[in-house]
Amino acid sequence: MVTLSKEYGYVVLTGCASFVLIKYLSHKVCKARKQYNVECPKVYSDDVDAETGDIFNRIVKNQQNTNENLPPFLFHLSIGGLQHPRLASALGMVWIVSRVVSAHACCSEDPAKQHGGKLSEVALFGMFLCSLDTGKVILGWRRPCFPRRFITRV
Repeated sequence: MVTLSKEYGYVVLTGCASFVLIKYLSHKVCKARKQYNVECPKVYSDDVDAETGDIFNRIVKNQQNTNENLPPFLFHLSIGGLQHPRLASALGMVWIVSRVVSAHACCSEDPAKQHGGKLSEVALFGMFLCSLDTGKVILGWRRPCFPRRFITRV
């Protein structure tokens, strides 16, 4: 039997927060569909007017980008959180907040404000390093930094 550290609860709560993020972005797309009059089978707007079509397309693209990055996010959150629960959870929250900031920035008409998402890549890479470290410890290639936080057999 495997037991997890109490701090792994932070990882679980961060995973739950990612669900809230996905629902928020889906709601944002549904509102944009009504606002810009884009019917549901269409993924993108054919309207080339910058006021309607371009903004809608950016909102959908932001949601799709978040959905594409969600599987690696959840994998690295859960695996990296075994060895580093606080760090993985903190990086996970940075990823979530930066995706929300990116969702608001994509609606801006000012190109200078449409940069969001860079911090989410840094956070995801940090979570990747946590997963890499966890794998090395499981294989016995290095000793855990925090042995009491790592999984133990009962």
